[in-house]
Amino acid sequence: MSTEEKVKGPASYFPSIEKKYGRPIAEWQQLITDSPLTRHMELVGWLKSEYGLGHGHANALVGYNLAARGK
Repeated sequence: MSTEEKVKGPASYFPSIEKKYGRPIAEWQQLITDSPLTRHMELVGWLKSEYGLGHGHANALVGYNLAARGK
């Protein structure tokens, strides 16, 4: 049994996102930050249509990014 604290919330998706899509989380976060879109579901839809992310993965990335920016 691991003594590490279990990651919860959107960040719990990060290892599978990196593995499935081959980009580091920092790169996804930069794409979201640089996007002219600002609304949560607009960004989720954009990641799904432009990069082929699944809804859960896109939602986790956007939720984490917006929370980190205080939005």
